[in-house]
Amino acid sequence: MIYYLLFTLFVLVMLALDLLVVNKKDHVISFKEAISWTVIWIALALLFNILIYYWKGQEVALQFLAGYLIEKALSIDNIFVFLLVFQYFNVPARYLHRILFWGILGAIIMRALFIGAGIALVTRFHWIIYLFGGFLVLTGIKMAFQKDKALHPESNPVLRIFRRFFPVSDQYDGGKFFIRREAGPASASTLVATPLFIVLLFVEVTDVIFAVDSIPAVFAITLDPFIVYTSNIFAILGLRALFFVLAGMMEKFHLLQYGLSAILVFVGVKMLISGIYPIPTGTSLGVLGILLTISVVASLIWPAKPAKAS
Repeated sequence: MIYYLLFTLFVLVMLALDLLVVNKKDHVISFKEAISWTVIWIALALLFNILIYYWKGQEVALQFLAGYLIEKALSIDNIFVFLLVFQYFNVPARYLHRILFWGILGAIIMRALFIGAGIALVTRFHWIIYLFGGFLVLTGIKMAFQKDKALHPESNPVLRIFRRFFPVSDQYDGGKFFIRREAGPASASTLVATPLFIVLLFVEVTDVIFAVDSIPAVFAITLDPFIVYTSNIFAILGLRALFFVLAGMMEKFHLLQYGLSAILVFVGVKMLISGIYPIPTGTSLGVLGILLTISVVASLIWPAKPAKAS
């Protein structure tokens, strides 16, 4: 338990440093700043990996690295969806970091709960690992053939329920999630959500959906709760900076979807055959790296054709 507390304290200190010092004022994140923070988060994850190596040995260190790579790779699909969300709601660029900060803080809490529940289920009912494996294979195949990633927030049940019970303004009000609106001279003011909160809510719901895929994927590598938790959190912490790095380049990596699809299928198959042939962690790490590299290089060699004007 002490290790979880120390790691969580480290995460909270880094988030506080981010919010209260580095990004105290809302501003547009430059590409240089995003690159710097991306390098910092990756370096911190690798340093933590070295600590794992000296603490628990090479095999566990490889498990952390593989879990981190899986989460990092799958988070790229999150970035694509986040980009669509921000474009759909026309979010001012200077508020993007604020939304991602609070969205990721919520994601950390939810994923901790998901990981705890998932490991408890797999430990008690081992056959669930095969259910997860089959689910990942089907998800990977579906991702490969999925063409339309258009957003339809108006049909999202969570947002529809929220709008039904809580008033929402139609204009942004700085970086505020909620504002007070005067109902009249004799009436008390009403608390109203701004569009910025609706975007945050959509980001949180989206992350829950992605967590259903990504967390079982790490279970194929290890069931050590500390390794699953820390690899997940490190990948999430670097998601904000990675978003600003990749936001303008997502169209260049149009074949990355197939690489992520292949990763999910591979991880699913690894789970399905775990009782017959456990694939070594080092081999899994190599396969993940090869699949990602092939999809990125192929995207650069065969760029996407420009859309025809209608």
